[in-house]
Amino acid sequence: MTSALINAPMAEPTVAAVPAADLLDRLADVPADRVAVVCGDTSLTFGQLRERVGVVAGRLTARGVGPESVVALGLPRGVDLVAALLGTMTAGAAYLPVDPQLPVDRRRYLVDDARADLLIVDGDTEPLTASTPQVSLAALATPDDAPTGGYAPVPVGPDTLAYVIYTSGSTGRPKGVEISRGALASLLAELESTGVVRPGPGTVGWNASPSFDASVQQWIRICRGDTVVVLDEQTRTDPALLGALVERYPLTDLDITPSHLELLLEHLAASPRGAEGRPLTLIVGGEPISPTLWGRLGELVDAGILRAVNAYGPTECTVDATVGRITSDRAPHIGTVLPGLRLRVLDDTLAPVTPGEVGELYLAGSRVGRGYRRRPGLTAERFVADLDSDDGTRMYRTGDRCRQLPDGRLEFLGRVDSQVKVRGHRMELGEIESVVGAHPAVAETAVLVHEEDGQLLVAYYRPAAPVDAAALREWTARSLPGYMVPGAFVAVDRFPRTNSGKLDRAALPAPTLTPAPQVPSGVSPTGPVEELIARVWSQVLRQPSISAEDNFFKLGGHSLLAIKLVSRVRAELGLSLPIRAVYENPRLRDLARAIEARLEPSASA
Repeated sequence: MTSALINAPMAEPTVAAVPAADLLDRLADVPADRVAVVCGDTSLTFGQLRERVGVVAGRLTARGVGPESVVALGLPRGVDLVAALLGTMTAGAAYLPVDPQLPVDRRRYLVDDARADLLIVDGDTEPLTASTPQVSLAALATPDDAPTGGYAPVPVGPDTLAYVIYTSGSTGRPKGVEISRGALASLLAELESTGVVRPGPGTVGWNASPSFDASVQQWIRICRGDTVVVLDEQTRTDPALLGALVERYPLTDLDITPSHLELLLEHLAASPRGAEGRPLTLIVGGEPISPTLWGRLGELVDAGILRAVNAYGPTECTVDATVGRITSDRAPHIGTVLPGLRLRVLDDTLAPVTPGEVGELYLAGSRVGRGYRRRPGLTAERFVADLDSDDGTRMYRTGDRCRQLPDGRLEFLGRVDSQVKVRGHRMELGEIESVVGAHPAVAETAVLVHEEDGQLLVAYYRPAAPVDAAALREWTARSLPGYMVPGAFVAVDRFPRTNSGKLDRAALPAPTLTPAPQVPSGVSPTGPVEELIARVWSQVLRQPSISAEDNFFKLGGHSLLAIKLVSRVRAELGLSLPIRAVYENPRLRDLARAIEARLEPSASA
């Protein structure tokens, strides 16, 4: 590939229709000796991948799995997940990602609510649910003497179900979004036709959890012949390790949230690859990009160090709906609509707003999803008739406020409901309120996001019986993934109300993280490692006094602050600490012991 082609400017999307071949048909044509997927020390060529996928698909077919079946994948990120996912689709079925890192109650709910036909797990484990048969991947993927038929995808139509991915629900029940095979194939073709994905095979980092739709945009790249590098949890959460991986492979594309990118950008800015004619493409999405980050990215784009695109889209419209180039000469925007969708900016009566006026964004077209699994009422509420079409097609009500600029680009202006994006994760505050409010000692609750506290989730509650924040945090963590557990719980005697009787969220008190004025005797941090951690905690958590008995997460810590913590440990001690060590040792003294144990071998060497 010539450097001129690599450095060609990324055009704003056109609106021409994009014909799309099925992803598995494209996968069949990739040369067998090319590397398909890498994770750590394990890799598969496309020939090896197709062979393994064929075995899995054959075993699934023998179990009665086929088109419109749903196979739940309870597998950690890695090569096996890729083989199982593609094997499921090769059998004609749809996949349901069930991240093993989610709480067990959450995983059980996903499988039961979707009425999955089968659950694939990693190894022999206790059954997750009595309603769905469970099988280990080893039992499906291990070759034997029986012929499997090789890689032979079951023929399916474009309307066949491809996957079900769950998003947060305002009623306390996550809802499964159904996406078709045709929509999935079109997504990749549109990203190619608009220049977001460059011609020729590349090397793509799989960064997102498989339970989020951003992962779809990453794994589908395998089907066009790209090598996908699956990032393990330690690498993706350590900016220095991730920056080194970007250079080592080297990656041509990385999908990342703005919050995550903030921590990585200094490592990417030092990359020499822009000068060598092969800059990394960043596909930034999941939450709004701040003007400051936009400006920093624009400078790196202008210098030829990076290519960067802002991607916006709801799960209900197959991952990405709009894309726009990030440059320093424009304010933040979400670009223009991709070819498989049509946009409408409407007022409360579903009438188009005047150009330049603010309205709610609706999306229509072939990539609008089928709806919510087993939720006809909610589907009818959010997937409404397209008023500009006479063929019965629907448009999706995004709940996002936008303004269309004179050149067609869209400016994102926030939500019209209680749905939020916190550190790249889409969630309904009502779902968190439902879980907190289910505690028997809670009479009333409200959850909101304090932006000035680094997107801190705060749960306010009126107690019906004595209960403390630690008990509520433990209760919430049993049902919700970590990113949805509030970082602060604030008890109130009563909730403020407006004149109309509604909750006055603006009048709720700001959370105050005020530790005891004096660290109790006997628990002061001692030794250089404990003192270092206490100093770092004090800075990242904004706590003036830290005890050796303090718990990182009970003081308001979350995943991004944990990333900052391990980065500081690396800078101060030269130690690459996996982020899971923070989760396994949230108490300061325990974390210090874990760090000291890792330092001892290097000290004695």
